[in-house]
Amino acid sequence: MTANSSSLRSRSMELLMLYQRDRSIKLRNQLVQLNMGLVRKIAHRISHQCVEPYEDLEQIGYLGLINAIERFKPDQGCAFSSFAVPYIRGEILHFLRDRGSAVKVPRRWQDLQKEGQRARMRLTREMGCPPNEQQVAEALGISLTEWSEVSIAIKNRLPLSLDATVQQTDSSITLGETLPDPKYFINQHLEEDRQQLQRAMSQLEDKLRTAVEFVYYSGLSRKEVAERIGVSPMTVTRRIHRGLDQMITFLQVQPVPTDN
Repeated sequence: MTANSSSLRSRSMELLMLYQRDRSIKLRNQLVQLNMGLVRKIAHRISHQCVEPYEDLEQIGYLGLINAIERFKPDQGCAFSSFAVPYIRGEILHFLRDRGSAVKVPRRWQDLQKEGQRARMRLTREMGCPPNEQQVAEALGISLTEWSEVSIAIKNRLPLSLDATVQQTDSSITLGETLPDPKYFINQHLEEDRQQLQRAMSQLEDKLRTAVEFVYYSGLSRKEVAERIGVSPMTVTRRIHRGLDQMITFLQVQPVPTDN
Protein backbone atom coordinates (compact mmCIF):
# COMPACT_ATOMS: atom_id res chain seq x y z
CA MET A 1 0.00 0.00 0.00
CA THR A 2 1.32 3.45 -0.86
CA ALA A 3 1.50 6.25 1.70
CA ASN A 4 -1.12 8.15 -0.30
CA SER A 5 -3.52 5.18 -0.29
CA SER A 6 -3.06 4.74 3.45
CA SER A 7 -3.76 8.42 4.03
CA LEU A 8 -6.96 8.27 1.95
CA ARG A 9 -8.27 5.25 3.85
CA SER A 10 -7.47 6.90 7.17
CA ARG A 11 -9.19 10.13 6.09
CA SER A 12 -12.24 8.21 4.86
CA MET A 13 -12.55 6.40 8.17
CA GLU A 14 -12.40 9.68 10.09
CA LEU A 15 -15.02 11.34 7.89
CA LEU A 16 -17.39 8.39 8.30
CA MET A 17 -17.11 8.75 12.06
CA LEU A 18 -17.81 12.48 11.83
CA TYR A 19 -20.76 11.91 9.47
CA GLN A 20 -22.53 9.87 12.15
CA ARG A 21 -22.66 13.00 14.34
CA ASP A 22 -23.02 15.66 11.64
CA ARG A 23 -24.89 14.46 8.55
CA SER A 24 -24.00 17.46 6.42
CA ILE A 25 -24.00 17.49 2.63
CA LYS A 26 -20.42 18.77 2.72
CA LEU A 27 -19.16 15.72 4.63
CA ARG A 28 -21.15 13.35 2.43
CA ASN A 29 -19.70 14.91 -0.71
CA GLN A 30 -16.21 14.53 0.71
CA LEU A 31 -16.87 10.84 1.33
CA VAL A 32 -18.14 10.39 -2.21
CA GLN A 33 -15.00 12.06 -3.56
CA LEU A 34 -12.74 9.80 -1.48
CA ASN A 35 -14.52 6.62 -2.62
CA MET A 36 -14.96 7.43 -6.31
CA GLY A 37 -12.31 4.84 -7.19
CA LEU A 38 -14.44 2.05 -5.72
CA VAL A 39 -17.41 3.02 -7.89
CA ARG A 40 -15.26 3.31 -11.01
CA LYS A 41 -13.70 -0.10 -10.43
CA ILE A 42 -17.08 -1.84 -10.11
CA ALA A 43 -18.63 0.08 -13.02
CA HIS A 44 -15.62 -0.72 -15.21
CA ARG A 45 -15.89 -4.45 -14.47
CA ILE A 46 -19.63 -4.59 -15.14
CA SER A 47 -19.33 -2.48 -18.31
CA HIS A 48 -17.46 -5.39 -19.94
CA GLN A 49 -20.49 -7.60 -19.39
CA CYS A 50 -23.30 -5.42 -20.74
CA VAL A 51 -24.17 -3.05 -23.57
CA GLU A 52 -24.74 0.05 -21.42
CA PRO A 53 -22.09 2.84 -21.53
CA TYR A 54 -19.55 2.87 -18.72
CA GLU A 55 -20.42 6.51 -17.90
CA ASP A 56 -24.06 5.59 -17.21
CA LEU A 57 -23.04 2.72 -14.94
CA GLU A 58 -20.64 4.99 -13.05
CA GLN A 59 -23.34 7.57 -12.37
CA ILE A 60 -25.75 4.89 -11.13
CA GLY A 61 -22.97 3.46 -8.96
CA TYR A 62 -22.66 6.77 -7.11
CA LEU A 63 -26.29 6.41 -6.01
CA GLY A 64 -25.35 3.08 -4.44
CA LEU A 65 -22.32 4.68 -2.78
CA ILE A 66 -24.45 7.43 -1.25
CA ASN A 67 -26.91 4.82 0.00
CA ALA A 68 -24.03 2.94 1.63
CA ILE A 69 -22.72 6.12 3.27
CA GLU A 70 -26.16 6.81 4.73
CA ARG A 71 -26.53 3.27 6.11
CA PHE A 72 -22.97 2.67 7.32
CA LYS A 73 -22.48 2.33 11.08
CA PRO A 74 -18.81 2.52 12.17
CA ASP A 75 -19.53 0.91 15.55
CA GLN A 76 -20.32 -2.38 13.79
CA GLY A 77 -16.61 -2.85 13.15
CA CYS A 78 -16.80 -3.11 9.37
CA ALA A 79 -14.48 -1.86 6.63
CA PHE A 80 -16.51 0.64 4.61
CA SER A 81 -15.33 -0.66 1.23
CA SER A 82 -16.67 -4.16 1.97
CA PHE A 83 -19.95 -2.68 3.18
CA ALA A 84 -20.33 -0.39 0.16
CA VAL A 85 -19.62 -2.93 -2.61
CA PRO A 86 -23.02 -4.74 -2.41
CA TYR A 87 -24.86 -1.41 -2.50
CA ILE A 88 -22.90 -0.13 -5.51
CA ARG A 89 -23.18 -3.40 -7.44
CA GLY A 90 -26.82 -3.79 -6.49
CA GLU A 91 -27.75 -0.33 -7.73
CA ILE A 92 -26.03 -0.94 -11.07
CA LEU A 93 -27.55 -4.41 -11.50
CA HIS A 94 -31.03 -3.09 -10.70
CA PHE A 95 -30.50 -0.46 -13.39
CA LEU A 96 -29.47 -3.12 -15.92
CA ARG A 97 -32.41 -5.32 -15.00
CA ASP A 98 -34.84 -2.44 -15.45
CA ARG A 99 -33.30 -1.61 -18.83
CA GLY A 100 -33.51 -5.27 -19.84
CA SER A 101 -29.93 -5.13 -21.17
CA ALA A 102 -28.43 -8.27 -22.63
CA VAL A 103 -25.04 -9.31 -21.33
CA LYS A 104 -22.16 -8.69 -23.69
CA VAL A 105 -19.47 -11.33 -23.25
CA PRO A 106 -15.96 -10.24 -24.33
CA ARG A 107 -14.37 -12.38 -27.06
CA ARG A 108 -11.47 -13.25 -24.76
CA TRP A 109 -13.89 -14.68 -22.20
CA GLN A 110 -15.67 -16.70 -24.87
CA ASP A 111 -12.30 -18.17 -25.88
CA LEU A 112 -11.42 -18.87 -22.23
CA GLN A 113 -14.72 -20.69 -21.75
CA LYS A 114 -13.94 -23.01 -24.68
CA GLU A 115 -10.38 -23.57 -23.42
CA GLY A 116 -11.81 -24.24 -19.95
CA GLN A 117 -14.08 -26.97 -21.29
CA ARG A 118 -11.12 -28.64 -22.99
CA ALA A 119 -8.99 -28.27 -19.84
CA ARG A 120 -11.75 -29.77 -17.70
CA MET A 121 -11.96 -32.86 -19.95
CA ARG A 122 -8.17 -33.25 -19.99
CA LEU A 123 -7.86 -32.93 -16.20
CA THR A 124 -10.69 -35.42 -15.69
CA ARG A 125 -8.81 -37.99 -17.76
CA GLU A 126 -5.52 -37.30 -15.97
CA MET A 127 -6.88 -37.27 -12.41
CA GLY A 128 -9.65 -39.83 -12.79
CA CYS A 129 -12.22 -37.39 -11.38
CA PRO A 130 -13.65 -33.97 -12.32
CA PRO A 131 -11.38 -31.03 -11.38
CA ASN A 132 -12.52 -28.21 -9.14
CA GLU A 133 -12.77 -24.62 -10.37
CA GLN A 134 -9.40 -23.66 -8.89
CA GLN A 135 -7.66 -26.42 -10.87
CA VAL A 136 -9.36 -25.33 -14.09
CA ALA A 137 -8.28 -21.72 -13.50
CA GLU A 138 -4.68 -22.81 -12.87
CA ALA A 139 -4.69 -24.86 -16.06
CA LEU A 140 -5.77 -21.72 -17.97
CA GLY A 141 -3.17 -19.58 -16.24
CA ILE A 142 -5.75 -17.14 -14.82
CA SER A 143 -7.03 -16.33 -11.33
CA LEU A 144 -10.01 -18.11 -9.80
CA THR A 145 -11.78 -14.73 -9.64
CA GLU A 146 -11.50 -14.19 -13.39
CA TRP A 147 -12.53 -17.75 -14.18
CA SER A 148 -15.62 -17.31 -11.98
CA GLU A 149 -16.49 -14.10 -13.82
CA VAL A 150 -16.11 -15.87 -17.16
CA SER A 151 -18.43 -18.70 -16.08
CA ILE A 152 -21.07 -16.34 -14.70
CA ALA A 153 -20.99 -14.12 -17.79
CA ILE A 154 -21.43 -17.10 -20.13
CA LYS A 155 -24.37 -18.41 -18.11
CA ASN A 156 -26.05 -15.02 -18.07
CA ARG A 157 -25.72 -13.83 -21.67
CA LEU A 158 -29.45 -13.11 -21.82
CA PRO A 159 -31.50 -11.53 -19.01
CA LEU A 160 -34.04 -13.67 -17.18
CA SER A 161 -37.24 -12.36 -15.68
CA LEU A 162 -37.43 -12.74 -11.92
CA ASP A 163 -41.01 -13.91 -12.48
CA ALA A 164 -39.87 -16.83 -14.63
CA THR A 165 -40.92 -20.22 -13.24
CA VAL A 166 -37.99 -22.46 -12.37
CA GLN A 167 -39.86 -25.40 -10.87
CA GLN A 168 -42.94 -26.99 -12.45
CA THR A 169 -44.73 -28.60 -9.49
CA ASP A 170 -48.00 -28.19 -7.65
CA SER A 171 -46.37 -25.23 -5.91
CA SER A 172 -44.18 -23.63 -8.58
CA ILE A 173 -41.57 -21.07 -7.53
CA THR A 174 -40.10 -18.16 -9.46
CA LEU A 175 -36.49 -17.28 -10.09
CA GLY A 176 -36.84 -14.28 -7.78
CA GLU A 177 -37.91 -16.55 -4.92
CA THR A 178 -34.75 -18.63 -5.26
CA LEU A 179 -32.42 -15.64 -4.91
CA PRO A 180 -30.57 -15.45 -1.57
CA ASP A 181 -31.37 -12.58 0.77
CA PRO A 182 -28.75 -9.86 0.11
CA LYS A 183 -28.89 -8.95 3.81
CA TYR A 184 -27.38 -12.36 4.58
CA PHE A 185 -24.28 -11.61 2.53
CA ILE A 186 -24.01 -8.10 3.96
CA ASN A 187 -24.22 -9.45 7.51
CA GLN A 188 -21.70 -12.13 6.64
CA HIS A 189 -19.27 -9.49 5.38
CA LEU A 190 -19.94 -7.36 8.44
CA GLU A 191 -19.04 -10.21 10.79
CA GLU A 192 -15.87 -11.04 8.85
CA ASP A 193 -14.84 -7.37 8.85
CA ARG A 194 -15.62 -7.04 12.56
CA GLN A 195 -13.33 -9.95 13.35
CA GLN A 196 -10.54 -8.57 11.16
CA LEU A 197 -10.91 -5.16 12.75
CA GLN A 198 -10.67 -6.65 16.22
CA ARG A 199 -7.49 -8.50 15.23
CA ALA A 200 -6.04 -5.28 13.83
CA MET A 201 -6.90 -3.43 17.05
CA SER A 202 -5.16 -6.11 19.11
CA GLN A 203 -1.92 -5.46 17.20
CA LEU A 204 -1.71 -1.83 18.33
CA GLU A 205 0.33 -0.51 21.23
CA ASP A 206 -1.80 0.14 24.30
CA LYS A 207 -1.58 3.93 24.01
CA LEU A 208 -2.61 3.88 20.33
CA ARG A 209 -5.43 1.42 20.90
CA THR A 210 -6.73 3.48 23.83
CA ALA A 211 -6.88 6.66 21.74
CA VAL A 212 -8.70 4.93 18.87
CA GLU A 213 -11.20 3.19 21.17
CA PHE A 214 -12.03 6.35 23.13
CA VAL A 215 -12.67 8.43 20.01
CA TYR A 216 -14.29 5.92 17.63
CA TYR A 217 -15.96 3.47 20.00
CA SER A 218 -16.80 5.65 23.02
CA GLY A 219 -17.54 8.78 20.96
CA LEU A 220 -15.32 11.08 23.05
CA SER A 221 -13.77 14.20 21.57
CA ARG A 222 -9.98 14.48 21.31
CA LYS A 223 -10.04 17.08 24.07
CA GLU A 224 -11.97 14.77 26.38
CA VAL A 225 -9.58 11.91 25.64
CA ALA A 226 -6.60 14.19 26.30
CA GLU A 227 -7.98 15.16 29.71
CA ARG A 228 -8.76 11.56 30.58
CA ILE A 229 -5.31 10.13 29.79
CA GLY A 230 -3.27 13.21 30.67
CA VAL A 231 -1.78 14.26 27.32
CA SER A 232 -2.39 17.10 24.86
CA PRO A 233 -5.15 16.94 22.18
CA MET A 234 -2.41 17.09 19.54
CA THR A 235 -0.82 13.98 21.03
CA VAL A 236 -4.20 12.23 20.91
CA THR A 237 -4.56 13.19 17.24
CA ARG A 238 -1.08 11.84 16.43
CA ARG A 239 -1.81 8.57 18.21
CA ILE A 240 -5.09 8.17 16.33
CA HIS A 241 -3.39 8.76 12.98
CA ARG A 242 -0.62 6.28 13.84
CA GLY A 243 -3.16 3.74 15.09
CA LEU A 244 -5.35 4.00 11.98
CA ASP A 245 -2.34 3.78 9.67
CA GLN A 246 -1.10 0.65 11.46
CA MET A 247 -4.55 -0.95 11.39
CA ILE A 248 -4.92 -0.25 7.67
CA THR A 249 -1.49 -1.76 7.02
CA PHE A 250 -2.45 -4.86 8.97
CA LEU A 251 -5.81 -5.21 7.21
CA GLN A 252 -4.17 -4.76 3.80
CA VAL A 253 -2.24 -8.04 4.15
CA GLN A 254 -5.35 -10.03 5.12
CA PRO A 255 -7.06 -12.22 2.48
CA VAL A 256 -9.78 -10.18 0.74
CA PRO A 257 -12.96 -12.12 -0.10
CA THR A 258 -14.04 -11.91 -3.70
CA ASP A 259 -17.41 -10.52 -4.68
CA ASN A 260 -18.31 -13.39 -6.97
